[in-house]
Amino acid sequence: MSENTHLSAEVRTSFGKGAARKIRATNKIPAVIYGHGTEPRHVTLPGHETALLLRKKNVVLTLDIAGDEQLALVKDVQKDPVRQLIEHIDLVVVRKGEKVVVDVPVHLEGESFSGTIAMLEHTTVSVEAEATHIPENIVVSIEGAEEGTQIHAGQLELPKGTTLVTDPEAIVVVVTVPQLDTTSDADGSAEAADEAAEGSAEAEGGAAEAAEGESAETAE
Repeated sequence: MSENTHLSAEVRTSFGKGAARKIRATNKIPAVIYGHGTEPRHVTLPGHETALLLRKKNVVLTLDIAGDEQLALVKDVQKDPVRQLIEHIDLVVVRKGEKVVVDVPVHLEGESFSGTIAMLEHTTVSVEAEATHIPENIVVSIEGAEEGTQIHAGQLELPKGTTLVTDPEAIVVVVTVPQLDTTSDADGSAEAADEAAEGSAEAEGGAAEAAEGESAETAE
């Protein structure tokens, strides 16, 4: 791993919503570690340091739990929907050399041909990689790509040791030309036509009334 992902974790003995609130009030995060047939271990993690590491996806943490070092992959992060503060973390036990299946973000690089846009049909792809060598993202070059270009998952260049799990035929990127929205123009034209028709009808009605008036005067 290219960066320091070591964290000191404290064993947690109090549970429930009230206990979790007290933990978060001290700028710590409740978490649970499970996997490999081990009993779930409930711990607390330092809030600030953990939040910094979780800015990246698929982080593998090296936890020091009462002197016992444990590698754990971040599986799920629960956040407050309003304040976006981390409320709880699920971690999965992993071992060095072990391969895991994760979803890795797709990152577009370059610019497509003038007048076109590149659209991501899949923002992530599933890959299998060593737990300690999970790619941060999969880079896709769209430099000069013309309208109609499609890039499938099987065409992606994966880092060494990484295997694609997503269907190779899945379309990841499509290059297209933006379509102009003519709906409002069409609505405007239709409205103008209706107004013109109403105006014509009113004019015809007025002319008819005038003709009737003239006929009546002549008769008198």
